[in-house]
Parts: sequence; C-alpha cells; structure tokens
Amino acid sequence: MMKIGNVYLRVVIERFKSVKTLGDKTIEQLSEQDIHWTYNQESNSIAVIVKHLSGNMISRWTDFLTSDGEKENRNLDEEFIDDISSKSELISVWEKGWDVLIDTLTGLKEDDLLKTIKIRGEKHLVLEAIERQMAHYAYHVGQIVYIGKQLKNNEWKTLSIPRGKSEDYRKEMLERHRDN
Repeated sequence: MMKIGNVYLRVVIERFKSVKTLGDKTIEQLSEQDIHWTYNQESNSIAVIVKHLSGNMISRWTDFLTSDGEKENRNLDEEFIDDISSKSELISVWEKGWDVLIDTLTGLKEDDLLKTIKIRGEKHLVLEAIERQMAHYAYHVGQIVYIGKQLKNNEWKTLSIPRGKSEDYRKEMLERHRDN
C-alpha cells in the first residue's frame, strides 16, 4: 500500500529535478560572457543567481532536520557578488547546491514531513519548508531561463513546446499515452 507521504517525497524530488533541468539546459546554451550579463546595476547576472541558489541550498538542506536552515557561516551578501571565474566554476557551484538538496530529500522519510524545523528561528513543518524552497528555486530558475532567452534570442533552443507546435505536441502526447 502506497503512503501519501512517500508519494509526496517521490513527486517533489521529481519536481525539483525538473526545475534543475530547466536551469541545466539554459546554462548549456550560454557562453562565458553570457553568465555575467546584467540588464542594469540593480539586476543579477546568472552567475550571481546561481551563487545565491547554491548558497541557499547548502544552508537550508545541510543538517536539515537538526539545525537552523540559515547557517551562521552563510554570507548572504557575498552571494550577490559576481566573482565566478568561469562557466565550469559556475556549473560546479550549481551542482554542489543541487546535490545537497537532492541528497537530503532522498534521505527523508514520510514521518519527517510533519516534524518542525527552523529557518532564521521561525518554525516550519518540513512539508512547509520543502514547499517554500520549491517556490524560491523555481522563481530563480525562471529568472535564469528568462535571461538566457533574452541573450540567445534566435539561437535559443526551447525548453518546452516550440512555438506553433502545441497541437502537434498534444497529439503526440495523446498517442503516447493511449495505451496506458
């Protein structure tokens, strides 16, 4: 018999991985210069967004059930300085954060979902903390995708259904799932 908590954990891990894939496929399309581009002084480059995401993931998900999600050694202000030296460093920072997140989620059990954790001293159910971070990460990955699309313009390789192809995609999906 499937338990709802275990199903939720499986689904949410798949969703986080799906969000990561959007970022992966965007970063693949970018040059060394692209990762540092900003629209103006108030906007963040993809390098800064990646540093922030990774810093957040490492802080929130390290010792997730036993320590505050805002670690004392986290320097949030430093995350907003664009000092990534290369695309390969960017990818390493990106992967480190996601690895901590996925490893932690994979280790959670159904009974953990209703435990209480703290973020900056504020209490959250584990379930709430997961949803909070999903929204945060999807927001920032959406920024990465948007910047990537602006930079690549006509060279952009779509991450979803290509323009003008939605009916073809719908038919393909119906055909694929007809036997299920």
